[in-house]
Amino acid sequence: MDYSQYEHLRFHNNRAFNLATGFKERHYQMHWHSYGEILLVGPGDTNIYKVNQTVYHLVEGDFVLIWPMEMHEIIDADREHSLVIQFSNTFTNSVFDLQRIMHFYHNLHVLCIHTHPELIRELHKIAYEMKEIFTSRQFDREIKCCMLLMQFMMKLDEHRDEFREELDVENRDSYSDDTFRKLVAVTDYIKSNLAVEDLSQSAMAEKAGISKDYFSRIFKNVTGMNYSKWLNLIRLEKAISLFPEKNLSLTEIAMLSGFQSIPSFNRVFRDEKGMSPGEYRKLSASDDR
Repeated sequence: MDYSQYEHLRFHNNRAFNLATGFKERHYQMHWHSYGEILLVGPGDTNIYKVNQTVYHLVEGDFVLIWPMEMHEIIDADREHSLVIQFSNTFTNSVFDLQRIMHFYHNLHVLCIHTHPELIRELHKIAYEMKEIFTSRQFDREIKCCMLLMQFMMKLDEHRDEFREELDVENRDSYSDDTFRKLVAVTDYIKSNLAVEDLSQSAMAEKAGISKDYFSRIFKNVTGMNYSKWLNLIRLEKAISLFPEKNLSLTEIAMLSGFQSIPSFNRVFRDEKGMSPGEYRKLSASDDR
């Protein structure tokens, strides 16, 4: 089997995990895809990556975190010996704790071996175990790799205090299992009803049966961001998932995603992605993703 199909993977409903390595070309153009990636940086003096609008100069052993539907580019890096872990958005969306971790670390894209040596050593072990299992002929390799992916995310989350200053995170409040279940129910409702009229924080707090202030505090502690930003990101995710539908105009996509106007859609999109929806859609179309 060829494990060098680096950026050409098309996840289907029955696929959750892929691992890639051995690609000789050092550059890969700016693009996006619906699945996420974890890149373990390879050897050499030059390893330059770009995620959204930020360029990173990295060293061997660093990790790059690319969350689903984020623009990214490999400007100049060793791809022959680097390790690329790719995971389906459908899989992560099926487990709320994975969604929570991904939202919490949404603005974190690099884990540096020099600044987080203990964490990186632990994550290296998990990544190389994934490689050993995935490149084997084991019939259950995918489920084993998915279990290791969850271990990877859980290990990252165990070290969240190391990233509090970087992510500007407030101290986490304690909350009951019942409150957590209510929050899960609300987020599920929102994702299925993005085009409804009232998804305000007040309305969702009332739906959860808790006060607006408590809802706001718990929501930020669970997701790592305030409600308004989270809702915009969910709407953008929905919009991007609709871009391949050629029969839909950008206006129709904006409305289906819950944006009240094209100017609002354009503003939020440019703030988060650094380009207009039209430019983003053209890039995805030219890359055939």
